[in-house]
Amino acid sequence: MNKSVDKLYYVLICTVLFPATLAVYLPVRSHQFVHYDDDTYVTNNPHVLSGLTIENIVWAFTAGHGSNWHPVTWLSHQLDCAIFGESPGPHHLVNVFWHIANAILLFVLLQRMTKRIWPSAFVAALFALHPLHVESVAWVAERKDVLSTFFWLLTMLAYVRYAERPKPTRYLLTLLVFILGLMTKPMLVTLPFCLLLLDYWPLNRLAPTMPDLPKTTGSTIINHQSSIINP
Repeated sequence: MNKSVDKLYYVLICTVLFPATLAVYLPVRSHQFVHYDDDTYVTNNPHVLSGLTIENIVWAFTAGHGSNWHPVTWLSHQLDCAIFGESPGPHHLVNVFWHIANAILLFVLLQRMTKRIWPSAFVAALFALHPLHVESVAWVAERKDVLSTFFWLLTMLAYVRYAERPKPTRYLLTLLVFILGLMTKPMLVTLPFCLLLLDYWPLNRLAPTMPDLPKTTGSTIINHQSSIINP
Protein backbone atom coordinates (compact mmCIF):
# COMPACT_ATOMS: atom_id res chain seq x y z
CA MET A 1 0.00 0.00 0.00
CA ASN A 2 1.50 3.35 -1.03
CA LYS A 3 1.97 6.26 1.31
CA SER A 4 -0.74 8.43 -0.28
CA VAL A 5 -3.36 5.73 0.32
CA ASP A 6 -2.13 5.24 3.89
CA LYS A 7 -2.42 8.97 4.51
CA LEU A 8 -5.94 9.00 3.07
CA TYR A 9 -7.03 6.16 5.37
CA TYR A 10 -5.32 7.91 8.29
CA VAL A 11 -7.29 11.11 7.76
CA LEU A 12 -10.50 9.19 7.08
CA ILE A 13 -10.27 7.22 10.32
CA CYS A 14 -9.67 10.36 12.38
CA THR A 15 -12.58 12.04 10.61
CA VAL A 16 -14.94 9.13 11.30
CA LEU A 17 -13.95 8.77 14.96
CA PHE A 18 -15.12 12.30 15.73
CA PRO A 19 -18.79 12.16 14.61
CA ALA A 20 -19.21 8.51 15.64
CA THR A 21 -18.14 9.21 19.23
CA LEU A 22 -20.08 12.48 19.34
CA ALA A 23 -23.27 10.76 18.17
CA VAL A 24 -23.03 8.18 20.96
CA TYR A 25 -22.45 10.70 23.75
CA LEU A 26 -24.46 13.67 22.46
CA PRO A 27 -27.46 12.93 24.75
CA VAL A 28 -25.41 14.06 27.76
CA ARG A 29 -26.00 17.66 26.69
CA SER A 30 -29.42 17.42 28.35
CA HIS A 31 -28.15 15.84 31.57
CA GLN A 32 -28.14 17.68 34.87
CA PHE A 33 -25.54 17.82 37.60
CA VAL A 34 -25.81 14.96 40.08
CA HIS A 35 -25.69 15.33 43.85
CA TYR A 36 -22.66 13.11 44.17
CA ASP A 37 -19.28 14.87 43.83
CA ASP A 38 -20.64 17.37 41.30
CA ASP A 39 -21.46 19.61 44.25
CA THR A 40 -17.90 19.28 45.56
CA TYR A 41 -16.36 19.97 42.16
CA VAL A 42 -18.76 22.55 40.72
CA THR A 43 -22.23 23.40 42.03
CA ASN A 44 -21.34 24.13 45.68
CA ASN A 45 -17.74 25.18 45.15
CA PRO A 46 -17.37 28.99 45.19
CA HIS A 47 -13.77 28.77 43.98
CA VAL A 48 -15.01 27.10 40.81
CA LEU A 49 -18.30 28.91 40.27
CA SER A 50 -16.61 32.31 40.31
CA GLY A 51 -14.43 31.33 37.35
CA LEU A 52 -10.80 32.00 36.59
CA THR A 53 -9.46 34.62 38.95
CA ILE A 54 -6.05 35.05 40.54
CA GLU A 55 -7.46 34.02 43.91
CA ASN A 56 -9.08 30.90 42.45
CA ILE A 57 -5.95 29.92 40.53
CA VAL A 58 -3.89 30.17 43.73
CA TRP A 59 -6.53 28.07 45.50
CA ALA A 60 -6.36 25.43 42.76
CA PHE A 61 -2.60 24.99 43.29
CA THR A 62 -2.68 25.03 47.08
CA ALA A 63 -5.92 23.27 48.09
CA GLY A 64 -6.46 19.59 48.72
CA HIS A 65 -10.20 19.95 48.29
CA GLY A 66 -12.15 16.79 47.49
CA SER A 67 -9.31 14.63 48.90
CA ASN A 68 -7.22 15.35 45.79
CA TRP A 69 -4.52 17.73 44.65
CA HIS A 70 -5.18 18.28 40.95
CA PRO A 71 -4.83 21.97 40.05
CA VAL A 72 -5.18 21.45 36.29
CA THR A 73 -8.55 19.77 36.84
CA TRP A 74 -9.70 22.66 39.00
CA LEU A 75 -8.58 25.14 36.34
CA SER A 76 -10.58 23.22 33.76
CA HIS A 77 -13.77 23.46 35.83
CA GLN A 78 -13.11 27.14 36.55
CA LEU A 79 -12.71 27.84 32.85
CA ASP A 80 -16.01 26.08 32.11
CA CYS A 81 -17.81 28.23 34.68
CA ALA A 82 -16.17 31.38 33.32
CA ILE A 83 -17.45 30.57 29.81
CA PHE A 84 -20.72 28.66 30.35
CA GLY A 85 -21.77 29.62 33.84
CA GLU A 86 -23.73 27.02 35.81
CA SER A 87 -25.51 25.43 32.82
CA PRO A 88 -24.76 21.68 33.08
CA GLY A 89 -25.07 20.84 29.37
CA PRO A 90 -21.86 22.53 28.19
CA HIS A 91 -19.92 21.06 31.12
CA HIS A 92 -20.95 17.58 29.97
CA LEU A 93 -20.11 18.34 26.35
CA VAL A 94 -16.61 19.44 27.30
CA ASN A 95 -16.09 15.96 28.77
CA VAL A 96 -17.32 14.49 25.48
CA PHE A 97 -14.86 16.51 23.42
CA TRP A 98 -11.98 15.50 25.67
CA HIS A 99 -13.00 11.87 25.18
CA ILE A 100 -13.10 12.33 21.40
CA ALA A 101 -9.64 13.88 21.51
CA ASN A 102 -8.43 10.89 23.53
CA ALA A 103 -9.80 8.40 21.00
CA ILE A 104 -8.11 10.18 18.09
CA LEU A 105 -4.88 10.56 20.04
CA LEU A 106 -4.92 6.84 20.89
CA PHE A 107 -5.21 5.98 17.20
CA VAL A 108 -2.34 8.32 16.32
CA LEU A 109 -0.19 6.82 19.09
CA LEU A 110 -0.86 3.18 18.21
CA GLN A 111 -0.37 3.74 14.50
CA ARG A 112 2.93 5.50 15.11
CA MET A 113 4.22 2.74 17.38
CA THR A 114 3.05 -0.27 15.38
CA LYS A 115 2.83 1.16 11.83
CA ARG A 116 -0.46 -0.73 11.44
CA ILE A 117 -3.46 1.40 10.53
CA TRP A 118 -6.48 -0.90 10.81
CA PRO A 119 -5.67 -2.66 14.09
CA SER A 120 -4.94 0.77 15.57
CA ALA A 121 -8.25 2.09 14.25
CA PHE A 122 -10.13 -0.87 15.74
CA VAL A 123 -8.61 -0.36 19.19
CA ALA A 124 -9.30 3.40 19.06
CA ALA A 125 -12.93 2.80 18.03
CA LEU A 126 -13.36 0.24 20.82
CA PHE A 127 -11.94 2.74 23.29
CA ALA A 128 -14.22 5.51 21.99
CA LEU A 129 -17.47 3.55 22.02
CA HIS A 130 -17.07 1.05 24.85
CA PRO A 131 -19.71 1.54 27.58
CA LEU A 132 -17.02 1.27 30.24
CA HIS A 133 -16.24 4.95 29.60
CA VAL A 134 -19.79 6.22 30.09
CA GLU A 135 -19.20 7.09 33.74
CA SER A 136 -16.09 9.14 32.98
CA VAL A 137 -17.67 11.00 30.07
CA ALA A 138 -21.20 11.54 31.37
CA TRP A 139 -20.25 12.62 34.89
CA VAL A 140 -18.95 16.16 35.26
CA ALA A 141 -16.98 15.31 38.41
CA GLU A 142 -14.99 12.78 36.38
CA ARG A 143 -13.39 15.50 34.28
CA LYS A 144 -10.15 14.47 35.94
CA ASP A 145 -10.47 11.06 34.27
CA VAL A 146 -10.85 12.18 30.65
CA LEU A 147 -8.36 15.01 31.15
CA SER A 148 -5.70 12.82 32.73
CA THR A 149 -6.17 10.26 29.94
CA PHE A 150 -5.36 13.00 27.45
CA PHE A 151 -2.10 13.85 29.21
CA TRP A 152 -1.32 10.14 29.66
CA LEU A 153 -1.59 9.50 25.91
CA LEU A 154 0.21 12.74 25.07
CA THR A 155 3.09 11.75 27.36
CA MET A 156 3.34 8.38 25.63
CA LEU A 157 3.35 10.03 22.20
CA ALA A 158 6.06 12.47 23.30
CA TYR A 159 8.09 9.55 24.65
CA VAL A 160 7.75 7.65 21.38
CA ARG A 161 9.09 10.70 19.54
CA TYR A 162 11.99 10.84 22.00
CA ALA A 163 12.69 7.13 21.52
CA GLU A 164 12.74 7.57 17.74
CA ARG A 165 15.23 10.40 17.94
CA PRO A 166 16.61 11.10 21.44
CA LYS A 167 17.10 14.82 22.02
CA PRO A 168 17.10 16.80 25.30
CA THR A 169 14.22 18.98 24.11
CA ARG A 170 12.06 15.93 23.39
CA TYR A 171 12.87 14.44 26.78
CA LEU A 172 11.99 17.70 28.53
CA LEU A 173 8.72 17.90 26.59
CA THR A 174 7.84 14.38 27.72
CA LEU A 175 8.62 15.32 31.32
CA LEU A 176 6.55 18.53 31.10
CA VAL A 177 3.46 16.78 29.76
CA PHE A 178 3.84 14.08 32.41
CA ILE A 179 3.94 16.72 35.16
CA LEU A 180 0.77 18.31 33.77
CA GLY A 181 -0.84 14.89 33.87
CA LEU A 182 0.14 14.44 37.51
CA MET A 183 -1.52 17.78 38.23
CA THR A 184 -4.68 16.44 36.63
CA LYS A 185 -4.93 13.12 38.45
CA PRO A 186 -2.32 11.57 40.78
CA MET A 187 -3.00 8.16 39.21
CA LEU A 188 -0.48 9.08 36.50
CA VAL A 189 2.28 8.22 38.94
CA THR A 190 2.11 4.72 37.39
CA LEU A 191 2.82 6.00 33.87
CA PRO A 192 6.66 5.57 33.96
CA PHE A 193 6.16 1.82 34.43
CA CYS A 194 4.07 1.77 31.26
CA LEU A 195 6.83 3.59 29.41
CA LEU A 196 9.19 0.77 30.42
CA LEU A 197 6.74 -1.68 28.88
CA LEU A 198 6.79 0.37 25.67
CA ASP A 199 10.57 0.06 25.66
CA TYR A 200 10.11 -3.70 25.54
CA TRP A 201 7.30 -3.64 22.94
CA PRO A 202 6.67 -2.18 20.45
CA LEU A 203 9.66 0.17 20.62
CA ASN A 204 12.14 -2.71 21.16
CA ARG A 205 14.59 -0.46 22.96
CA LEU A 206 15.60 -3.24 25.37
CA ALA A 207 16.62 -5.67 22.64
CA PRO A 208 20.32 -6.63 22.91
CA THR A 209 22.53 -5.19 20.19
CA MET A 210 25.15 -7.32 18.49
CA PRO A 211 28.66 -5.85 18.51
CA ASP A 212 30.08 -4.84 15.18
CA LEU A 213 32.37 -7.61 13.93
CA PRO A 214 35.44 -6.78 11.86
CA LYS A 215 34.85 -7.17 8.18
CA THR A 216 36.79 -9.99 6.51
CA THR A 217 37.23 -10.69 2.88
CA GLY A 218 37.57 -14.03 1.14
CA SER A 219 41.26 -13.46 0.48
CA THR A 220 41.89 -12.75 4.17
CA ILE A 221 40.30 -16.07 5.17
CA ILE A 222 42.28 -17.99 2.51
CA ASN A 223 45.56 -16.39 3.60
CA HIS A 224 44.78 -17.22 7.23
CA GLN A 225 44.09 -20.87 6.37
CA SER A 226 47.29 -21.06 4.30
CA SER A 227 49.33 -19.79 7.23
CA ILE A 228 47.91 -22.56 9.42
CA ILE A 229 48.66 -25.30 6.87
CA ASN A 230 52.08 -23.92 5.93
CA PRO A 231 53.45 -22.21 9.04
